[in-house]
Amino acid sequence: MNWTADEKKFLKTLKNPDRIQAYLDSLEYNPAYECRSPRWVMRKGSAHCFEGALFAAAALQFIGHRPLIIDMLAENDDDHVIAVFKRDGFWGAVAKSNFTSLRFREPVYKSARELIMSYFDFFFNTNGDKSLRSYSRPFDLTFYDARNWQTTDEDLEYIGDKIESLHHYPVATASQIRNLYKASDTMMKAGMLGSKPEGLFKPKP
Repeated sequence: MNWTADEKKFLKTLKNPDRIQAYLDSLEYNPAYECRSPRWVMRKGSAHCFEGALFAAAALQFIGHRPLIIDMLAENDDDHVIAVFKRDGFWGAVAKSNFTSLRFREPVYKSARELIMSYFDFFFNTNGDKSLRSYSRPFDLTFYDARNWQTTDEDLEYIGDKIESLHHYPVATASQIRNLYKASDTMMKAGMLGSKPEGLFKPKP
């Protein structure tokens, strides 16, 4: 990838997934309907969920991981995209979100599904409805290396279109979904610590 010397110097400071997560947590939330490259995330100092996942995947690749992302589809809520990595055969994740409970996961999960299910109870909209419905298999972003996805000025919405087109695996049956309880008030307050209104999905009344 055609990183500049200064960009490489900065990326070297993100020595592990925890450092990458800390950097994402420090960024402003980007409310714009766009998807810019990891280079642009560094330049702007902001990112939304999808941009954050792409940045995390690029930073993970820089330290030796495959640049993998997983798409998580929701009902009456924003979807979520996470960057995933493996250590000693176990899955972990790095993510940008206004919801504090939808971010980092330690690499202790035996499968991608097990990792995704760790988000289930914490994935809710502003009405408290638990909204996660399905997830894609991990997608390797090296598929788009020829388009310089890490450093391009091009909008990367085509990557979003690609992962949305992948087969998604359901996380619960229709019967289970009908019987879901709402997130508690304390869970909602904890999840929304530090959130900004412009970055939150507002379900219709």
